[in-house]
Amino acid sequence: MMKNISDWVFIFLIGFNVLGKWANGFEFVEEMFHSNSTQMLSFVENFQQSAAGYNPLYVGLTLIPGAAAKGAVCLDGTLPGYHLHLGYGSGANSWLVHLEGGGWCNSIRTCVYRKTTRRGSSKYFEKQLAFTGILSNKAQENPDFFNWNRVKIRYCDGASFTGDSEDKVHNLQFRGQKIWLAAIEELMSKGMRYANQALLSGCSAGGLASILHCDEFRGLFSRRTKVKCFADAGMFLDARDVAGGHALRNMYHGVVTLQGAGKNLPRTCTNHLDPTSCFFPQNIISNLGTPMFLLNTAYDSWQIIASLAPPSADPHGTWKACQKNPANCSPSQINFLQGFRNQMLNSIKRFSMFKQNGLFINSCFAHCQSERHDTWFADNSPLLGNKAIALAVGDWYFDRASVKQIDCSYPCDKTCHNLVFRA
Repeated sequence: MMKNISDWVFIFLIGFNVLGKWANGFEFVEEMFHSNSTQMLSFVENFQQSAAGYNPLYVGLTLIPGAAAKGAVCLDGTLPGYHLHLGYGSGANSWLVHLEGGGWCNSIRTCVYRKTTRRGSSKYFEKQLAFTGILSNKAQENPDFFNWNRVKIRYCDGASFTGDSEDKVHNLQFRGQKIWLAAIEELMSKGMRYANQALLSGCSAGGLASILHCDEFRGLFSRRTKVKCFADAGMFLDARDVAGGHALRNMYHGVVTLQGAGKNLPRTCTNHLDPTSCFFPQNIISNLGTPMFLLNTAYDSWQIIASLAPPSADPHGTWKACQKNPANCSPSQINFLQGFRNQMLNSIKRFSMFKQNGLFINSCFAHCQSERHDTWFADNSPLLGNKAIALAVGDWYFDRASVKQIDCSYPCDKTCHNLVFRA
């Protein structure tokens, strides 16, 4: 059995955003493999492709040929890459840049393992990726961004595109910041420099990256370009776990110190807080100068499993049943999770006061909702104020309406697609 948070990171942050099979009501079922994370991830990815029920667009991989000369390489020294589908018509000069998620590595052990996977080496990248949800090319699935230039930048550094150091003994390159810069430079040369509209987005660790790099992204363009940022499931909280400890803070401290990320975090934060604190979005979002939209659940599945009740904080497995299905949670566990929701809402209170920002905080047990067809814009997608996520994000981006939607507490929302695990 996995004993600490970094082991869980590999499984859940990567896996949640690719589930796609209906079970009873609005629940998803995933067969959980015990401790073999590679087997688990392979299963989840194949499961999504066979269960989606429709044929998405598949977009080929492009490696960045000049990246190595700039020191922009994956953990194992291989070239980074991206998947780009060109826009057309009214979207020909609009760009959506989506940062892939997939957890972090916070120690030599976890980073050495990571470089044997697609999260640390382009040798294992898929040659094609399905573009679904916010990346879809179908107007009926993605009404506002379907004909934009849409690109997904692959994630192979383990520090949300912020690290810049190395470990020669173990042949590890921590070059996330340089990967980010090399990818952006490549896209600018492909036409993004002429964009009249741009949106930086990301899911999970990529959602965190979209927050960390938001103002940097804005600075690439002239003031005439409409630039905004969007983070899906990126609001990782500096919360106490069920044992009273700080499992995620300890994890983040390892990431930031090992990978030398501190110097690349927003100065608006690091000029008064320590680097580990500045890896938490709650200490960054209110000081952003660029409009930002936060899409998050108030009961983020990954945070419940790996941050709030990891095995190290729950050695007797008291939380296992609750983690697998919210219907199994005891009254005291629900009360604890309501406290987590309250912390989430408090962390966005000042952020929400700025007119330029947007919010969609629903009360689902899920993680990542923008890349999945079923949760982004389908007939039975989650709703807040009778509005699906895709329409809420579009209304905010195009200034059609102010969007600051916060759900009532669990279990009031019957439109949720809750993740339910079957052992």
